[in-house]
Amino acid sequence: MTIAEHVDGLPAPHLRPYVRQYLGYHYRGFAPGVHIGLPSPDLTVVLSFEEPTLVALAPDRTPDGFTALASGLTMAPAYIHHDGTQFGVQLALTPAGARALFGIPAAALAAAVAPLDLEPLTDRLRTASWPQRFALLDAALTHRLDPVRAAPELSYAWRAILRSGGTLRVGELAAQTGWSRRHLCNRFTAEFGVSPKDALRLVRFGRSTRLVREPHRRALAEIAAVCGYYDQAHLAREWREFAGVAPSHWAQVEELPINPSHDHAVTATLEA
Repeated sequence: MTIAEHVDGLPAPHLRPYVRQYLGYHYRGFAPGVHIGLPSPDLTVVLSFEEPTLVALAPDRTPDGFTALASGLTMAPAYIHHDGTQFGVQLALTPAGARALFGIPAAALAAAVAPLDLEPLTDRLRTASWPQRFALLDAALTHRLDPVRAAPELSYAWRAILRSGGTLRVGELAAQTGWSRRHLCNRFTAEFGVSPKDALRLVRFGRSTRLVREPHRRALAEIAAVCGYYDQAHLAREWREFAGVAPSHWAQVEELPINPSHDHAVTATLEA
């Protein structure tokens, strides 16, 4: 029997500056393979309800297994090995969430996968319904919450990059913060683990992945224009760096139905 279940949930309002979304998933009966985890402007927490999540940061490396993991901003894909079954929940964290929930800057998790000790919570999540799981996550995260903030100039810079859709220039961003370009780049990288220029690239790439995932996908030249790339060739170069494959190839070879609009997937959105 094939199961393809995808359930999105919104955290409680007071958590949304730190956790953008809950992404519940349950896939079973698919062919074994390797899912390419694409870079994005979100940090990631994954809690597995069955077998550990098997992650490698290079295609030729043996994956490590994690019952619960956290991963920061990265400019390269992760490779998630699976046997055709995946069951768990993923949390999309903002960079502010790293400080507020784990007491560390986002840079401490940059380009890395770290284990989390969340076994009691995972045990409760495993046997609950999806609405109950999201409520349990709200309660657990609220208990951990300590809203320590980065410098206001850095918080402003991150929000400005997101608002621009990745089209802002670094010089403009520095002028808006009142810092020199060099000082902004040094402080920004120390906090987030990527430079302002790379953060802008991640935001553009994130927009392009959402458009490539659409069931009635636009032409790649149009996606490139919408996302602020110079042309389709620029889009293709960024995809080769961030995904290791062209966008059209990625859409064809992805084994698991990660797009919730697939006809055979059960989908829902739950709001706290």
